[in-house]
This record gives sequence, structure tokens and C-alpha cells, in this order.
Amino acid sequence: MPLVQAQPDALSATYAQSLFALAKEQGGQDQIETSLGELEEILELARQNPMFGEFLASRVLPVATRARSLDTIFNGSISDLTLRFLQVLNAKERLGHLYAIVASYDALVQESFGRVEVDVFTTSPISPEQLKAIRDRLGSILSKEVIVHPYTDAAMLGGVRLRIGDQLVDGSLATRLHKMRTQLSTHGLAELRAKADRIIETDND
Repeated sequence: MPLVQAQPDALSATYAQSLFALAKEQGGQDQIETSLGELEEILELARQNPMFGEFLASRVLPVATRARSLDTIFNGSISDLTLRFLQVLNAKERLGHLYAIVASYDALVQESFGRVEVDVFTTSPISPEQLKAIRDRLGSILSKEVIVHPYTDAAMLGGVRLRIGDQLVDGSLATRLHKMRTQLSTHGLAELRAKADRIIETDND
């Protein structure tokens, strides 16, 4: 089975908090950031290599066999803390939920250091200057350090769509057009009916 790309939940938050506390104790912010980067790289490897994702999530592979493989793959390549954390997840048969656990850990890290991650969607790539302007504007609004991740979405007609955590702020042209159509179909018709009523009343006077 593939890795479960589920949303963070109470269980993933518990594992994330445990890793955060251990990382803070053993190396402070440096170790916290290191573990986050390593876990994100592992997830990226799973995205690019479905067989590796199957290896992490498989319920058929014996826990002891996967534990030895994890040591062979990652020993010397990632920090001891991150490797031990993977081994704990393996022993608890929770590696299949690594996506949600890393998402919870990432949210905890950003919140702890006064940062917020924002996904920016546009129809075509935007310039570094435009990206900086968005980052600075959001930073002043949110009063946090903003980490911006730019993406392109050809399905958009124009404008900018932002995803801040689990909140979607949609300022795209398609959304604005939809709102205009909705307003016309409700308020617009009401105004036309009101004008028609006034004309009829005038003609009858």
C-alpha cells in the first residue's frame, strides 16, 4: 500500500510533539530544523520513487526486516535522532502515516519560530520581485515571517490564490467572475424587477 497522504490529526500531532521535544533537548533549533529537512527529503524520495513509498508503508514486510533496511539506507545519511524516530514509527507500524506526521511537525516548527508557510498559486511563474512583494505584504498582515512556496496552475484564469495552512484565500479571476455571476443572478434580477415595477407604476399613474 502507498503512503497515506492524510491530513494531520491528534495521533500525528502526538508523534510530532515528541520529536520536537527530543530535538529541542538534543540540539535546539538547529536539530529541530535538521530533522524537519531530513523528513521532508524522505517524503520527497517517496513521491519520486513509488517503490520506496511502498517499502515504508507495506504491512506485509516484517517490522524487523524494515528496521534493518532503514539502518542500511539512512545510517550516516541523516541525523541519529531522525533515524531513531523512523525506527520508532516502524516499530509502532506508523510509517505509512509519515505524511501526516511530518505535516504536524512542520506546523509545530513554523508556529514555534513565528513563521507561517504560504502556497502561492498563479497562472504562470511570477518574478522574484513579485514574490517578495507578496511575502512582505503577508508578513505585515500576519505579523510573522512568511515562507512562500510558488506554484503555477494553468486552470486559473488569472489573479492569485493563496493557501495559508488549511485556509484557502482565493482571489483568482475565475472566483471573481463566479461571484459576479452569482450577484447578477440574485441582486441583478431583483434590481431589474424593481425597475420594471416602477415603470409599470408610473405608466398607471
